[in-house]
Amino acid sequence: MNIAVLFILSFFVVSVAIGIWAKKGKEMNLEQWSVGGRGMGTLLIFLLSAGEMYTTFTFLGASGSAYRDGGSIFSIVTYGCLATVISYFVFPAIWRYAKQHKLVSQSDFFVKKYQSPYLGVLVAVIGIVACICYLVLQFKGLGYIVTATSYGVISSKAAIWVGALGVTIFVMISGIHGSALTSILKDILILGIVVFLGIYFPIHYYGGIQPMFEAINQAKPNFPILPEQGMSVSWYISTVILSSIGFYMWPHGFSPVFAASSEKALRKNAALMPIYQLILLFAFFVGFAAILQTPGLEGSAADLILLKFSKQAFDPWFVGLIGGAGVLAALVPSSLLLMTISTLFAKNIYQVFSPATTDNQIAKLVKYLVPFISLAAIYLTFKGGNSLFSIAIIAYNFITQLAPAFFASLMKKNFVTKQGAFAGIIIGGVLVSFMDLGNIKVAGLFPHLPQAIKDLNDGIIALFINIIVLLIVSLVTKKAASTKQKAEVLETV
Repeated sequence: MNIAVLFILSFFVVSVAIGIWAKKGKEMNLEQWSVGGRGMGTLLIFLLSAGEMYTTFTFLGASGSAYRDGGSIFSIVTYGCLATVISYFVFPAIWRYAKQHKLVSQSDFFVKKYQSPYLGVLVAVIGIVACICYLVLQFKGLGYIVTATSYGVISSKAAIWVGALGVTIFVMISGIHGSALTSILKDILILGIVVFLGIYFPIHYYGGIQPMFEAINQAKPNFPILPEQGMSVSWYISTVILSSIGFYMWPHGFSPVFAASSEKALRKNAALMPIYQLILLFAFFVGFAAILQTPGLEGSAADLILLKFSKQAFDPWFVGLIGGAGVLAALVPSSLLLMTISTLFAKNIYQVFSPATTDNQIAKLVKYLVPFISLAAIYLTFKGGNSLFSIAIIAYNFITQLAPAFFASLMKKNFVTKQGAFAGIIIGGVLVSFMDLGNIKVAGLFPHLPQAIKDLNDGIIALFINIIVLLIVSLVTKKAASTKQKAEVLETV
């Protein structure tokens, strides 16, 4: 066993132990397990939110996409900052409503707002599909990180199986409390390592960040600049709009909001998160620094650039430290995703079709479902392909289709009907799935359109059609309901 493996295993054991210990002194009913009894302060809410944001993608996809795609990667920082501005105004409203009605999942929110348990089922299904995609991304990243940083001693499959087992155990025992405490260690490690690497590599190989970009531009002119086609300016703008709207549409993104102790904690979190987003820049710098030093990686192989580059530059003990941080970067978001998927399935799907099920039975079911969800995610992880960035974009496009109905529900006088919300979400979800999974692009369907339109993100097109359908169906059903009501009044008279 080399020193790197020792570091990786130590961090894994410590993280699982912290996750299990988090249950101490708490009775794990559904509300305590899923939203922490709604008593978490600013620090824990901040760490949970960061836990969703700083995942294996920070270690792999961010640096890999900078290495492979250039300037398009800056869209992540842009939409992340815009999303936190939106959260400053939106999260307190969600928190007040959730506390008043004792909601524990995103689907609960839609059910209560639109008075439709079957709309809640639809939202739950979409949330589960998107979250499983994201869980697969975490497991893929975990396998990549552990295999690379252990110098091949631990296989990717073994890492995924053991990691999934560990996170399943502490999620079943501690719920969101385990995620919150484990995220403290995770954030300290990731912050230190990513910032260090992002500063070290440009200075070591180029003499600084500006000389690095000058060298890249000289070797590959305009590489850090958005291209005229493909990931162009119109792609960038549409992706930023889409992703900033959809950033907090993730079901596991609602958990920290519901778990907050006050509106003030959520506003403080919104104020801090844009600063924290800047940490991603250092992951980008690692990818840019590797362009001239480790050339030739293509496709999903580029996702490994941070690890490959680090192994060239550092001793095994430090590589093991990176591996340990990477393990935590996978386990914390995976725990939130597992918890969210099981809650949605048990409470918002199973209980709807089996209304006799008691809350105590649901509280037990959500825990028993966790290992089965882990197994399903492992199966999909071993079957799948694509780069981490591609998987993230597809999942984002899909989950963002909930946004029009969600934002409409926050208005004082919501004009959207449950039928309109249902139709918009269905049409948007089917369309984006058809385009993304079938690799069908606007450019292929309409080759004579202007390039700016052809380069639009598929998700923004689906979202636009979603809104049109939502408006039309809402107007029609509202008019029909009004006519029916008048007829009933006349009959009564």
